[in-house]
Amino acid sequence: MGLLLNYQWEIFIALEIISVLSLLIFGVVRYFFNKQKRSLLFLLLFIILLILEALLGLMIYQETGEISTFLIIITVFVLYACTFGIFDFMKLDRWMRQKIGNWRGVQLLTEKDIRIMDRQKDPKYIAKKYRRSSTVHLIIFASLQAAFWIYGTGGTSELLDYLKDLSWIGTENVAETPYANDTIYRISMIWGLIFIIDFIWSWSYTIFPASKKN
Repeated sequence: MGLLLNYQWEIFIALEIISVLSLLIFGVVRYFFNKQKRSLLFLLLFIILLILEALLGLMIYQETGEISTFLIIITVFVLYACTFGIFDFMKLDRWMRQKIGNWRGVQLLTEKDIRIMDRQKDPKYIAKKYRRSSTVHLIIFASLQAAFWIYGTGGTSELLDYLKDLSWIGTENVAETPYANDTIYRISMIWGLIFIIDFIWSWSYTIFPASKKN
């Protein structure tokens, strides 16, 4: 266990690198060499590596008993892979079929794939998609933060005071915050930073729309 604690970041990064490579090799084997069944082995490898990442986080937590930055990051990666990562993989899969198909001189994309790829080049569609995702993120973030604050303060009477005076943000003393404990506070601070960046990035497609790609 000491080895895992000492090299947790190195192990996690290695697993991530191998995971990405397994997806790329999946595409090469499946679409370049046309080995449908063998390609599934690399997809299976990706799933196994994802499970190993989750187990790594669980083992680290059981050993330390605390929600560390490492555990938060590994949780985010695993959750992403199980949610939004699926759609990104589908996008990667279409991209690999397009590129490898061009190299082989064959059409590996279906008509539906082509329509989807054309639509994803439309700035209006892109802006609309990001507006929706950012709105969903806002609702989830605000709802859970409200729940955390109510849980931490024991009611709603103190919420307005914390909203009026945000000087507690960034403090090392969790007692000065509306959160019940240090774990929830740290998670919320990291999530808040991610939310702000994501929200600004998402709405930039609406405020500063790009020209349609060819």
